[in-house]
Amino acid sequence: MQSGNFTGELVLPSDESRPRRARWLLPALLIVLWLAIGAVSAPFLGKLSEVQSNDPGSFLPASAESTEVQHLQERFAQNRLLVTVVVFDRQSGLTPADSEAIKAKAAELAKAPGLDGAVPPPIPSADGKAAQVVLPVKGDDPYKAGTAVKDIRVQAKAGLPPGLSALATGPGGYNADFAEVFGGIDGALLIITASIVAVILVIVYRSPLLPIFVLISAGLALTSSSAVIYLLAHAGVLTLNGQSQGILLILVFGAATDYALLLVARYREELLRTPSAHEAIKIAWRASLEPIGASGGTVILGMLCMLASELTSNRSLGPIASLGILGALLASLTFLPAVLALVGRAAFWPGDPVPRKHRRTSHGIFDAIARLVRRRPRWTWALSTLVLVAGVLFVPALKASGTSQQALFLNEVEAVTGQNVLSAHFPGGTGSPAIITANAGSAQQVLTTAKGIDGIVEVQVSPADPANPAAGPKIVDGLVEMGATLRDPADSPSAVTVVGKLRDALHALPGAGAKVGGQSAQQSDMIAAATHDRDLIIPIVLVVIFAVLALLLRSLLAPLLLIATVVLSFGATLGVGALVFNDLFDFPGADPAIPLYAFVFLVALGIDYNIFLMTRAREEAARFGTETGTLNALGVTGGVITSAGVVLAATFAALSVIPVLFLAQVAFLVAFGVLLDTFLVRSLLVPALAVDFGRVIWWPGKLAKRPRPAEK
Repeated sequence: MQSGNFTGELVLPSDESRPRRARWLLPALLIVLWLAIGAVSAPFLGKLSEVQSNDPGSFLPASAESTEVQHLQERFAQNRLLVTVVVFDRQSGLTPADSEAIKAKAAELAKAPGLDGAVPPPIPSADGKAAQVVLPVKGDDPYKAGTAVKDIRVQAKAGLPPGLSALATGPGGYNADFAEVFGGIDGALLIITASIVAVILVIVYRSPLLPIFVLISAGLALTSSSAVIYLLAHAGVLTLNGQSQGILLILVFGAATDYALLLVARYREELLRTPSAHEAIKIAWRASLEPIGASGGTVILGMLCMLASELTSNRSLGPIASLGILGALLASLTFLPAVLALVGRAAFWPGDPVPRKHRRTSHGIFDAIARLVRRRPRWTWALSTLVLVAGVLFVPALKASGTSQQALFLNEVEAVTGQNVLSAHFPGGTGSPAIITANAGSAQQVLTTAKGIDGIVEVQVSPADPANPAAGPKIVDGLVEMGATLRDPADSPSAVTVVGKLRDALHALPGAGAKVGGQSAQQSDMIAAATHDRDLIIPIVLVVIFAVLALLLRSLLAPLLLIATVVLSFGATLGVGALVFNDLFDFPGADPAIPLYAFVFLVALGIDYNIFLMTRAREEAARFGTETGTLNALGVTGGVITSAGVVLAATFAALSVIPVLFLAQVAFLVAFGVLLDTFLVRSLLVPALAVDFGRVIWWPGKLAKRPRPAEK
């Protein structure tokens, strides 16, 4: 018996006296129960897009100034609006026939379903090459608003004179395009992710059956969690957006596969020791319960830290991701073991995992790594640290101060094309003005001050009668509303700067009670909230994960070292990401939430692999001492953890198929970071630190005081 290859657990003999019915009854019931849950919950996965809200205003906290203005706008309009601007354009200049066609089209669009309010006459551009029609689309239900804008686009283009184009943009146009981009998440992304996982699992298991069982388990986890999330989002408890839905799918598939890999690896290990497959799955389940439970619990707690966010999108992602991980945990610890218990060794067909005398256990490259770490632990962790520090040096190059809404799309969409046409013929902020609300008695003072701000080209007071502006301003609860058209596009950094100056000037007016909202203000408030969330949540996540690791490993020093390695890996990932985003892909920048998302996923998921390694190291160290125990753990878990890392990286990389800048950046950072953690941090840095520190790494636990077996 080779001491480095076995855990020393008591192998229970096969209990042949127990009726066979009792062995398969519980697994069979669990399988039937899960399949029933899957049948009931499967339709909800396809319905998630119906409860999505991709309007930037819905992401903001209630305390944000732009949110307050949005609520006041609804009192003026008696409804929430997603203004849609249809811009008509002819490069050579509008002809008289074009002008007549645009007037007729405006009258036709005024009768389109989904509008709330009168449609003003077309507004021609000063250069005579374009005209715009502003449509007040109802925005209470973003899904219905998106459908309305799709119909408007078709209607606007129909029957126009040859050479005259029509494009729908503005907030309503962007909402529709986001809905279109994210509408295929539950289809294309699911197929791509499942295909990637299936290929990797076939390579890992060399079996056609096990990948099927694992994929079914992951699918059941996804559908069951999707059903709960749909019901919560439909009830208004959660705010679901396309980004959260994409991350949910990837996270569930990746986590469920990782947990399956760990359980199946331990099951196969036990099958090589005992002739009873039934006893093998029992031992494997018990041995895997703690690391898998701790891993999932760490991710859940880390994601729930997002509840401290100001941004609604971040705050909702916490429970959404946590529900997905919970589904992965339950399916991996109940459905999958039940299937393995019924199928037995046949799951590994055509493999043959049966006990044999004189079987030589080899862990391939991880045996070589273990020998390297044993000979040169200090050099190993020092050089590994230097490699990571080299990446950290490039973190200042990361441009994460926000981007325009136009830059969020990586493919061509009509809202962006239309905005470019609109900006070429009208002031950039046309159709998306800054909204000002103020006390009616200070209206003139506010109007004069706003007009004096550089970057604002026009300020108009909302009239009581749109058809008769001379009738005076509309006053609601003692307030007036104004629209300030900006020179630059509403979502551009320059427009955000102008809104900041406008707020400073209006807030300084005594008694005016002026507030500034609109798209540019929302962009400004989102940047501020995202920065706040990043600075607040990162320390909270570190504290929570430290507490989990301390309880799990019965140590204070080991958790500090593990967290330090993962944070260092995170910094190196951000640095490499900065180089890739700036120099390889030439991205215009990144959202301030990018570092937060990368941190939460990389730290929570990266700690997973350290949990898998160090829980086994602790188990082995109790028998063989810290050095041998750590290296035994490295050999035993190396293959499965590396496979898990590759699966998780590949699934997150699949997010890049969604042509949205934010998700492409998250996909790269998490995929690269997981691989870096898998191949460098967990394979070299952590084992070398454990060997170099010795038993003191378990301080102040009992293992730190226990002498090595050879010393007894």
